[in-house]
Amino acid sequence: MPLDEITDDELLKRAGSGDESAFTDLYRRRQGGIYRFALHMTGSQHVAEEITQEVFLTLVRGMNGFDCTRGSVQAWLYGIARNCVLRYFRREPSVLPLGDISDAGMLSGNDREDSIAAVRRAVLSLPEPFREAVALCDLQEFTYQQAADALGIPIGTVRSRVSRGRSMLASFFRSRDVRCVV
Repeated sequence: MPLDEITDDELLKRAGSGDESAFTDLYRRRQGGIYRFALHMTGSQHVAEEITQEVFLTLVRGMNGFDCTRGSVQAWLYGIARNCVLRYFRREPSVLPLGDISDAGMLSGNDREDSIAAVRRAVLSLPEPFREAVALCDLQEFTYQQAADALGIPIGTVRSRVSRGRSMLASFFRSRDVRCVV
């Protein structure tokens, strides 16, 4: 059976039974998204790499603890990543000025790279609940339901946080008359 036809659930079951190639396939399928989420949340490639490793080490240790009735494997992995990010911020509270969008920085020009950097800084400055909702729904392209499952919160809360996060970002850029070319 081709890999794209095998579900995450099946790969996890096989991996839990000792099939190393199933674990490798699940890792290859999900590690890029986990890394990008951690990068969007922390702004650090090094920390994102560490969090990605921690997520999959946690997976190895708790593979048989997954409960498919509580959500998808993908949501479970992002939930683990979220918890890793939150632990990181508790250990390193001075790393990022959480919740202070005024520190997001300005564009130095109108080119694409400057625009992307400004948006990243602005997203990083959002308060954590809004940042994770925006990162999952807008940057990772999760549905509201997938984000709700990953965050362990109601779908209405996700919608509200995404809306408020977008509003904060729009206000920030409008107040500085910044135009992003992305």
